[in-house]
Parts: sequence; C-alpha cells; structure tokens
Amino acid sequence: MSHELPSIPERFNVDDRTFMEEIAAQYQPVVLRGYVKNWPAVKLAQTSAEAICNYLKKLDNGSDVDAIMTRPEAKGRIFYDETMDGFNYLRNRLPVSAILDQLMRYRSFPNPPAVAAQSALIAGCLPGFLDENKLSLLGPEVIPRIWIGNAVTTPAHFDDAHNIACVVSGKRRFTLFPPEQIGNLYIGPVDFAPTGAPISMVSLKEPDFAKYPKFKDALAAAQVAELEAGDALYIPPLWWHHVESLQTCNILVNYWWGGAVGTADSMHSGFDSLMLALLNLKRRPPAYRQAWAAVFNHYVFDENDDVATHIPPHRHGILGNMSAEQEQQVRNYLANKLKG
Repeated sequence: MSHELPSIPERFNVDDRTFMEEIAAQYQPVVLRGYVKNWPAVKLAQTSAEAICNYLKKLDNGSDVDAIMTRPEAKGRIFYDETMDGFNYLRNRLPVSAILDQLMRYRSFPNPPAVAAQSALIAGCLPGFLDENKLSLLGPEVIPRIWIGNAVTTPAHFDDAHNIACVVSGKRRFTLFPPEQIGNLYIGPVDFAPTGAPISMVSLKEPDFAKYPKFKDALAAAQVAELEAGDALYIPPLWWHHVESLQTCNILVNYWWGGAVGTADSMHSGFDSLMLALLNLKRRPPAYRQAWAAVFNHYVFDENDDVATHIPPHRHGILGNMSAEQEQQVRNYLANKLKG
C-alpha cells in the first residue's frame, strides 16, 4: 500500500547551516539523499553485507546490547502477543558480533526469524565507530544509537525529540504521519508498548478498515520514502513513523536531540507531562477538564508573550527564565507531591 502514498520531500547536498535554518526549523520531514555517503561504514556496506559486518565485528568491544527475535510467522512485525498480555518477541542480551552472525546465518533461510538489536548506544558497544563515522551537525552531548536487523517492521510510533536516521546498510521504508493524525491511528496502550513508545494497532500492510475505519484518513495524510545506504531522514518530534527494514542486513544509526528520548535532556519530557495529566485530569467532569484546558492553553500552548509582563521580573518564577537550581526546586516539590 505504501507505494500509493506521496513521497517525503527530498534534499541533496545539505550542509549543517542549511539543515538547521531551512529544514529543522520547518518541522517537516525531509529525506537527505547521500547525507552520510562518505562514511567509511557506508562505503563498505555498498561493497557487501559481509564487508560491513566484518567491520563492525572488529569494532565490537564485547558488551551486551538489547536484542529481540520474533517467530517466522510474525513476518518481522514487532507487536503484541494474541492476548496483549505481552509481546510477540523474545528478549536477549548479546554482543553485536553475535547478532551479526545471526543475520549472516539467516540469509540462507527461506522464512527466517526476525532478529534485531534495538537502539544500542554506539559508545558502549562499538566505540571506534564514532571516530570514523561522524555527523558534524550535532555536538557530543547527542548520543548516537545503532539499529541492526534483518526484515523487521516497527509499527507507527513517535519520539519526543528531533531525529536524524542514517542508513548505513540495506534499505528501509519509512511511512510518516503528522502529529494531528493521532486520532486516526488507533494508538495502543500508552504505558504498555512493544517498542517503548505507544504504537498504532493497525497493520500498514493489511489494514482492517472495518475495524479501523478512520485509518483511511491517516493514510490520506501519510508520506513515504525508501532510503538506501548513505541516505538519511529527518523526522520532527511527535511525527508518527512506521519503519520497515527490507533486506537481510539492515544497519541504521540515529541521533535524537532537543527532547527527552535518547538524549541527556530526559528531565524535560512532554510524555511525562502527558502521563501526569492523564492521571490527574482525564477522569474529571467535562466542564472541569475544559476549564483546565483554558489554563493550559494560556500558559503552555498559546503563543502568549505577555503572560508575565504585569508581574515584577524578580517574581516571574516558573513563568520566567529559571536557573537550573530553581528548576530543580520545582522538580523536588513535584517529586514530594507524587510520593503521596
């Protein structure tokens, strides 16, 4: 179905200034063709799967990373089990080299299990990789991660951060939905998801429109792109993305920044705010919720530059520019409140 969707816009020869000023500032996804084509790892991957796997195995320091495996009948789709009491994969902790060996072995299988290393910190398992394969755009505080697997499908989900996903080996198909399509994606449990982040319950390959009729509206707003080795994709925060790894050896490096997920800024989490709002407000009467909606719009969501102009600057408090110490005081206050 994805081939019927419009393509994500593409850019070529994007430099750091162009990215920050013309792409990230627009809050729209963009394919960055050839963005990391000069990485040594990409050049090896374009030679053969064996070449890139041997390269990574030489860099492997032996540390275990999170790995998953699904049964062949799952067809690589990461999802819930039949009762939604658990997930349809087995978890394991393995060195990167062991996962790469599995990928190479399963290439000869007509219907292999899906195997994947998910979101492994590169500095912790492949420290030498970053010396040779760098993204000059972002500083050292942005911690890159590596994703390794065969034909794996991750259902539509979102991240609370900017994301650059760089394909090192293989091919990936990304199908993206704007944040406002959340109501048409039939999102599963917020606090129990196989990918960590909430996912769409709809199968993109075989959507059940009788069960999920509004998904047709989500598809009308979707965009798709296929990325090969050397390409990258910019995904703005909260854009839903469905990701299919299409070959027998797929390797991706991603960078999250400006949000809570995968960064050093985990304290500033919009998702934490959502969880607390669901806990404290969701089951209140409609009129009460609408009243709080007005308060949230005034202080948080509307572009109000004058919310504190009538208050003396030294009393702006949380409405003003707070120091790290002042922020911590507020967090301590909230933590004590949440303890009950």
